[in-house]
Order: sequence, then structure tokens, then C-alpha cells
Amino acid sequence: MNNYQHTLTIFYDGQCPLCMKEMSHLMKLNRDGCLRFEDIMADDFSQRFPDLNWQHLNDRIHGQWQDGSVIQGLDVTYHAWRLVGKGWVYGWMRWPVIRWFADKAYLLFAKHRYRISYWLTGQKRCPRCELKGQS
Repeated sequence: MNNYQHTLTIFYDGQCPLCMKEMSHLMKLNRDGCLRFEDIMADDFSQRFPDLNWQHLNDRIHGQWQDGSVIQGLDVTYHAWRLVGKGWVYGWMRWPVIRWFADKAYLLFAKHRYRISYWLTGQKRCPRCELKGQS
């Protein structure tokens, strides 16, 4: 089991092909069950999470620790990968100085994720992507 004894819920965009690719990888590595996945595009999302601001969640990835505290952007990505034992993938992006530039680049990516997905995958949006074994 990881050093963290928390569960991180990741609020992701299930219509973004690149987001779905990353969530799929994380799910495969989530052997300890430290991550939970919530698609903000799910039909019942707003009913299940009425206290969360959907527009903020859509602007950039968000995560919520078991204690209710919220993180966003590359902090979510870093902690998610860390919880599955691969923190080194994004850890360097949390270093001082690099962090500032990485966060700015991430915000640009998040704003244009459908266009970037199209350039990289040929697909702007998933019509209805779903993660297998979603927890």
C-alpha cells in the first residue's frame, strides 16, 4: 500500500480523448484502489455532486481527498500518478520554478484540450467514452 492512506477522487472530462487515455492508464495501475474516478460529463453528475461547481471542474482537472480538501491542475495529475507508484512521471513538474511554467502550460492545454486532442488523435471528443471497471 502507498504511504498515502487517502483516496483521491479525480473529476475528469469523459469527452476528452487525451483525458480518457490518461484515466485509462491510471485505472490499470490503481491496484490499491487509492483513486476514484468521476466523469463530470456523466448525465447524473450534477445530481450526485450538487455542491461542486461544474464550470470550474470543466476548466481544469480537479481532485478531492478523502478529507474533503480539493486540489486542481497538475497537482491532481502528480498525486494521482504518485498514488499508483509512478510519481516520478510528473514529479519534476512540481519543482520550484518549473512548477510555474508547467502550471501555465497546463492551463493552456486544459483550455484547448479538444483541439489538441484532435491534432494528436484525430478525435476532438469522445461521443461517449467510458472507463471499464470504473470505481
